[in-house]
Amino acid sequence: MAPLLVVGLALCLSGTWAVDKGNFKTCEQSAFCKRQRALKPGESPYRALLETMELTNTRLTLQLINDNNKVRLLLELYRLQGNITRVKINELKPLKPRYEVPDVLIREPTTEPLSVLSQDENGVVLSLGVESQRVIISARPFRLDIMEGSDVLMSLNSRGLLAFEHLRMRKDTFSYKVTSTVASVWDNIKRVFSSQADPEAEKKEEADPANQAETTKEEEEKVEDGMWEETFKSHTDSKPNGPSAVSLDFSLPGVEHVYGIPEHADTLRLKTTDNGDPYRLYNLDVFQYELYNPMALYGSVPVMVAHSAQRTTGIFWLNAAETWVDISSNTAGKTVFGKMLDYVQGSSETPQTDVRWISESGIIDVFIMLGPTPKDVFSQYASLTGTQSFPPLASLGYHQCRWNYNDQEDVKSVDAGFDEHDIPYDFIWLDIEHTDGKRYFTWDPHKFATPKEMLQGLMDKKRKMVAIVDPHIKVDSNYKIHNEIRTLGFYVKNKDGGDYEGWCWPGSASYPDFTRADMRAWWASMFAYDQYEGTMENLYTWNDMNEPSVFNGPEVTMHKDAMHGSWEHRDLHNLYGLYVQMATAEGLIQRSGGVERPFVLTRAFFAGSQRIGAVWTGDNAAEWDHLKISIPMCLSMGLVGISFCGADIGGFFKSPSTELLVRWYQAGAYQPFYRAHAHLDTPRREPWLFGPENTALIREAVRQRYTFLPYWYQLFYRAHVTGEPVMRPLWVEYPQDLATFALEDEYLIGRDLLVHPVVEEGARGVTAYLPGKDEVWFDVHTFQKHNGAQNLYIPVTMSSIPVFQHGGSIIPRKLRVRRSSTCMEHDPYTLYVALNLQRTADGELYIDDGHTFNYEKKEFIYRKLTFANKVLSSVNLAPDAKFTTDSWIERIIVLGASKPSKVTLKTADGQEKQLEFDFDASMSVLTVRKPGMNAGADWTVTFQ
Repeated sequence: MAPLLVVGLALCLSGTWAVDKGNFKTCEQSAFCKRQRALKPGESPYRALLETMELTNTRLTLQLINDNNKVRLLLELYRLQGNITRVKINELKPLKPRYEVPDVLIREPTTEPLSVLSQDENGVVLSLGVESQRVIISARPFRLDIMEGSDVLMSLNSRGLLAFEHLRMRKDTFSYKVTSTVASVWDNIKRVFSSQADPEAEKKEEADPANQAETTKEEEEKVEDGMWEETFKSHTDSKPNGPSAVSLDFSLPGVEHVYGIPEHADTLRLKTTDNGDPYRLYNLDVFQYELYNPMALYGSVPVMVAHSAQRTTGIFWLNAAETWVDISSNTAGKTVFGKMLDYVQGSSETPQTDVRWISESGIIDVFIMLGPTPKDVFSQYASLTGTQSFPPLASLGYHQCRWNYNDQEDVKSVDAGFDEHDIPYDFIWLDIEHTDGKRYFTWDPHKFATPKEMLQGLMDKKRKMVAIVDPHIKVDSNYKIHNEIRTLGFYVKNKDGGDYEGWCWPGSASYPDFTRADMRAWWASMFAYDQYEGTMENLYTWNDMNEPSVFNGPEVTMHKDAMHGSWEHRDLHNLYGLYVQMATAEGLIQRSGGVERPFVLTRAFFAGSQRIGAVWTGDNAAEWDHLKISIPMCLSMGLVGISFCGADIGGFFKSPSTELLVRWYQAGAYQPFYRAHAHLDTPRREPWLFGPENTALIREAVRQRYTFLPYWYQLFYRAHVTGEPVMRPLWVEYPQDLATFALEDEYLIGRDLLVHPVVEEGARGVTAYLPGKDEVWFDVHTFQKHNGAQNLYIPVTMSSIPVFQHGGSIIPRKLRVRRSSTCMEHDPYTLYVALNLQRTADGELYIDDGHTFNYEKKEFIYRKLTFANKVLSSVNLAPDAKFTTDSWIERIIVLGASKPSKVTLKTADGQEKQLEFDFDASMSVLTVRKPGMNAGADWTVTFQ
């Protein structure tokens, strides 16, 4: 009966084809958000006690006091290496420890010296040691300003919205009230006598932790307002620790554009929230999410990037509890005309954005990244949480997925279909139906009876498979995985100490406590070939439902009062998915003896997830607006470190029109993660099922993806080294161009490819903005040259994918497209040199084995390609690296060229030879054929 109930529940959830917003809280329905949002600006009760200040070489501590309830907080201030300031605020003497997020920072950040510049009774001024940067701490009310010269870069608590709900004993019974009254009288008597004997007694009493636990009369009156217990729909959340929310406001003078805090199906530029809900960060399983609202989705990265023409900064709010982010602006609602009028009339009002972060529990731990450039902020954030993991090259190819391929014969048939229709692919995927009754780490004994045979068939074609492994474990005494986790005591516990159980795909399920290192180690061991039977080295993993999803839980997730050791789930909810992916990736690494790079896709994520694997945008729909929203959603993730992002091609729910499907394949070909996926109830949609003409269009889009794989791979290597996003908004490269700040229908891949996908039904043309006053851009298909700093109208047909190469760049491509990326390993390169006569053209070529960690041992080729003064050269960027390749340069195409009299190749050993070339005068395109030099060698080609 149980499996039938779960199927019925799943159909109810998925069959409506639309999110039921009533399943998810608004701020008004979230007690702590409602309480905090009710606070009025400008009424801060917090005062800095300057006499408590202590300064070491690298750390300042200072007590803050709430003058309403006399509770003291401890402020810690650090100057970190790389132009980062860290601010921590915790209770001075909490009743019990408050949760501080582990495992997200890659190391304890390196600190740098702080020094006091001046101090008086009103505040203290500290030097940050960078370009006259300093911190001003004002005492009454407490406020912290970061300045550079005369400019305020950022202010904390300038609106007075700091709030810190201290932990306290619950004292709302009648007996307590009587006792408390007697105690209060006695305390008053003691206070009178002690203060006569000791004038400092009152100050000492304020610092007494026993007094911090007292509940004031005002607080007692609020006890029923969701502070100690909260009900949403049929679920009651017991709150044994009572109210514990934290909040802090930040003001950003001169800033009108803020970005980040994914995941939301919303615009790239974050909107103001004054007249609606704040943006919510709380990992949730949201079926067919609604677009253009601040509802929480599957993942949460509490990082915001603020950008103006003068500076880029970032805020990293390190808290894993449910979090809401309010945004307001003094320019919100002003029209372009209104802003122009301000300018003409000489308005002195400086644009400003104010941001307020509200979390249910934990402490305030915030990293302020001071830029000043976009790439500085990326580097600063990467220094804290790590860079994008370096994926296997094959994972950058095309992925074919569906819920579900029926059996091994179905897999074999689909695989053969790609060969028959000459469409390359690298991975085929299996969803939950491949298992034995939704028992993960198993195979259906009838439909997938010989999985190794299936995997070997794919391996023979140099292809791979991904199988799903979810973190809900079927409660079944005949299931080895369940029995071992239960015996080891590794399940999350409910509030009463028993194993937590909820409903998910298998029926009744329990959830491993991935916050435990020993649990993660055990989970990783289950991927060993002798444990996960039927697996081979070409099987990789997909973690879904890891928010975690609990069909019968509050908001379709785990109860907040569930326990992870001594911590409540509420404290760490947003970390759960990161831990699942972390343990899975470690399992794939261990099974290879630490040799092979893993590929793990996750739906839920947090800060730091970038260093583990890939992310997708979840259960989208076959609608044009969902195609459009995939662009800002992935751009937002890239800005906060997660470059390996994509959306389900064609839409997961519903059935796309043929036009929509083709346009989605075209757009997806130029996004980092390229996977088609579809719901169980939708008709089959393999690329060849829509007629020969559409098959040809899809084939061409996929093949374009494969020709650019060298460029994608080099960009991912660079992202792994630097933290720069692979897919990025135009303002990252053109930070002073106001026209780029809100663009979200086009984007850059790296520095040198500009993409404007066609995302409108029936489009006959698109208008692309080409940035840069002195720049030129070349259509990658026609080689037509266009000047920058213009809006270019581009007529389109169904075969059009508007993509432009930046003048002044060199992009290596592989034009011999085969059945998979691995089959192309030793194939030759074509170098596309796009000239801008005002500057040197350059690019990079990175080559390694494509799948192991040997690149960490310097086993790779990394070369700088440069075109200057009519000489094209290849120079080694890593002379201490050792690797060889069979690939060679078979063609050089120069865009924007003039016709040379001759072209000469000179190799590293001094040999010279004349090269054949063709010149198209009508397009100014020069093609040099068969130069033949090894891709890893030094050489020069001179155009005379």
